[in-house]
Amino acid sequence: MSPAYAELQVHRVAQRNHLGAERVADHTEGRTLGFAGEPRVNVLKLNIALKELVDAG
Repeated sequence: MSPAYAELQVHRVAQRNHLGAERVADHTEGRTLGFAGEPRVNVLKLNIALKELVDAG
């Protein structure tokens, strides 16, 4: 997922998980080797972090 698209969804994800938008972590990864590809969001790591936040209360 692109960082721009993830940014559009921050408030929806925060509301769905009963968290403040500021608590929804940024899991953006840079370009591969610093020059190849595009920045992206690691959705698996983001979902794991969200579950940990929700479970922690």
